[in-house]
Amino acid sequence: MIVKDLPSEERPRERLARYGAEALSTVELLAILLGSGTQARPVLQLAAELLAHFKTLKALAGASLAELKTVKGIGSAKAIQLKAAIGLFDRLEEKKQGGILDSPEAVYELIFPELASQKIETLMVVLRDARRGLIHKEIISKGILSELLIHPREIFHEAIRHRAHSLIIAHNHPSGDPTPSTRDVEMTQLLVQAGKMLGIELSDHLIIGHKKFISFYKKGLLLRNNFY
Repeated sequence: MIVKDLPSEERPRERLARYGAEALSTVELLAILLGSGTQARPVLQLAAELLAHFKTLKALAGASLAELKTVKGIGSAKAIQLKAAIGLFDRLEEKKQGGILDSPEAVYELIFPELASQKIETLMVVLRDARRGLIHKEIISKGILSELLIHPREIFHEAIRHRAHSLIIAHNHPSGDPTPSTRDVEMTQLLVQAGKMLGIELSDHLIIGHKKFISFYKKGLLLRNNFY
């Protein structure tokens, strides 16, 4: 169905203006975000195919730019539009959740819903201010951690950009066993040293398993052990 062929009162934008976003389907809201379709795919069809491809809105929200662009009709511009909208929502959620992250348990409660559902190893950075309040959290890479070749600058880039006082990293083990590998320990110690040089402390590294987690801070696996 082509939007312009719909009666004006049935078009997604007009319905949103009249009744609010809650009156629209997920596909209609996605169509508004996309703005337009292609010659072969009207915007409502493109939105429906996008949602069908990722199966759930949560999976779509977690998709990278490259993953979004695998959907026919989604180019760089539309993928960036979607990521921008998702980014704004994430920031709103951060403000809602907010609070003080003064224990590994508090960090776990914040990140568990997002990391536990990932099917591959996913690395997240959590940034705090001087009072241990949440500034920002973001997934920065996906893949087998030993193959990600994470350089400290990739992790500390966000911390510097957001003027963070300290940061916490976290990643999941899809196997469900949160026991740290030798690579996990080596990478963490490297990041602790990099944080010292930059003046931004790495406060903890959480590994998320199946309904449980390990905190490097609580296990005494950091070079220093007084970050909370």
